[in-house]
Amino acid sequence: MSSESVEAGRPSERRRSSRFAWLFDPRLLTTAAGSLVVVFLGALAQVSFGAYSMTFAQAWGAVFDPQVLFNAQAWNAFLLGGELPEVSTESLIVWNIRLPRVLVGIIVGMNLAVSGAIFQAVTRNELASPFILGVSSGAGLMILLTLVVFGGLSAFLPLIAAAGGATAFLIVYAIAWKNGTSPVRLVLAGVIVGTVFNSLQTALFFFADDIGIVQSAIAWTTGSLTGTDWAQVRLVLPWSVVAILLAVIGARQCNVMLLGEQTAKSLGMSIEKVRFGLSGVAVLAAAASIAVAGIVGFVGLIVPHVVRNLVGSDYKKVIVGCLFVGPALMVGADVGARLALNPVQIPVGIVTGLVGGPYFLYLMRKKQNMGEI
Repeated sequence: MSSESVEAGRPSERRRSSRFAWLFDPRLLTTAAGSLVVVFLGALAQVSFGAYSMTFAQAWGAVFDPQVLFNAQAWNAFLLGGELPEVSTESLIVWNIRLPRVLVGIIVGMNLAVSGAIFQAVTRNELASPFILGVSSGAGLMILLTLVVFGGLSAFLPLIAAAGGATAFLIVYAIAWKNGTSPVRLVLAGVIVGTVFNSLQTALFFFADDIGIVQSAIAWTTGSLTGTDWAQVRLVLPWSVVAILLAVIGARQCNVMLLGEQTAKSLGMSIEKVRFGLSGVAVLAAAASIAVAGIVGFVGLIVPHVVRNLVGSDYKKVIVGCLFVGPALMVGADVGARLALNPVQIPVGIVTGLVGGPYFLYLMRKKQNMGEI
């Protein structure tokens, strides 16, 4: 190959390398590394403690059990729902009960954090989240309606929850529409729809005859990872992959949206199409999480703030940072939910609320322009 052709190829290589240089930002790498440490420690606690007692050595011996780790039949059972091979009791408990809970927590944390980050960009409001925009309330209403009135459809509860969240946001978007939408109208419409749906949720409790139904409904509406297994992983994983890929692709559009509508229009962006498309991605991510874990509060609101403080406001970094900090918060909170009052397990949404509430108050005190639209 001639030296001229080598030199000609170098500029394109430099452009490609500079295009992804932001991935090697020390702040982003540090955030990712710290979050992975938290997830690892949370996973260590989750697989080591439970009703079936085992030592750390036994638990992590089960995690790296070659009869499971390198067994095609086992992975077919986990990912496709096939029959499990014969393994030791420790491996069965760790791989079939404890690890799926950690995986669901990781995926839910990713989804809620990314969903909140997108909603905050679309509305240009730091208070925006799936809860504020009515997605969580719509899902919660459909959950309660199914449990209290249509108990025979309980097997389809995750899908019904996702449909309820998506429907709620479509209602919000329709209310906010007036020759286009605006961040102000979207937030106000979300608050209105969320308030109405929450009132209907409270009313439905009076029609529940079975205390077991009430307890199950409370677990859903406060968010819980208790009882999750590979079925939940199989349910949430495909939709989460799609939502996260679309969120990463849409990071550039989020950056443009934050510049303001006039600037975005001057750059050739179709504001309403982009806003609706990005909102759809956020709804998909939130609905996937609600379908398997119920309504977990504060993750979608707090994590984007934490990430922006750590890595800056560039949404390419924010989205990637959310993929690490969200799981760290969820897995850490779930460890607290599971072990704090052992053997009683509390919903993880209670722990995220206890953690997120004080942090949000700290943000409000620190930033005087918090929530300006």
